Amino acid sequence: MKRLLTLLLLFTSVAALAHAEEITVAAAADLTYAMKDLAGQFQKKTGNTVTLSFGASGNFYSQITSGAPYDLFFSADSEYLAKLAAAGKIDKASVREYAMGALVLWVANSSGLDLQKLKMDALLDPSVKKIAIANPDHAPYGRAAMAALEHFQLKALVKDKLVLGENISQAAQFVQSGNAQAGLIAESLALSPTMKSAGKFWVVPSESYPAIMQSAGILTSSKRKETAQKFIEFVTSPEGAKILAQYGFGTPSRR
Repeated sequence: MKRLLTLLLLFTSVAALAHAEEITVAAAADLTYAMKDLAGQFQKKTGNTVTLSFGASGNFYSQITSGAPYDLFFSADSEYLAKLAAAGKIDKASVREYAMGALVLWVANSSGLDLQKLKMDALLDPSVKKIAIANPDHAPYGRAAMAALEHFQLKALVKDKLVLGENISQAAQFVQSGNAQAGLIAESLALSPTMKSAGKFWVVPSESYPAIMQSAGILTSSKRKETAQKFIEFVTSPEGAKILAQYGFGTPSRR
């Protein structure tokens, strides 16, 4: 009986592996660390693998419009999903809001700036020669950064200090490497192990920039829609929400 049970379990495992699929996911750069954890947990639970590509949501929008062969798109801007669904590129029924992003002001530990005291005025300090943000032309966090600067009436005062990353991950790299002395970046990146140990940050008030509502959807061209749907369901489940919360993401109903 014991041997039979062992053989049955082995057969079940082999059968599961035989039906395992690989899905490709285009993910906003603010998900660089959180999505790796989500994909790893999903693979453990289902045997399906997730191949990840990270970048600016606007760039992925352009790629998908041109026929890029992803299965899923996790955008940092819900508007991109709405436009793709309207164009028939994303299955409208599959679209789900999965998180709210947050903007922070980050500086290295070596900086003498007291962010909790100075807040956004830290950007006016003479020691801050360059301020890293994502390119607002195609990165939601870049647009959020520009809105926050305008809200605090700093846009004209710091415009010559701004250096643009292709996406929010590159903007974070600029400030972490010292090529910029401050950065307006995603809280999800500031909470990543490398940046958390290398610097300090202040959370920019959410009322100072448009809500960073993040949505995901399955491409209509996907050949693996069932597995893609399972992954969206996992990300939006309590287990997935808990992982996202560890990286500073809020639930869509938070604001």
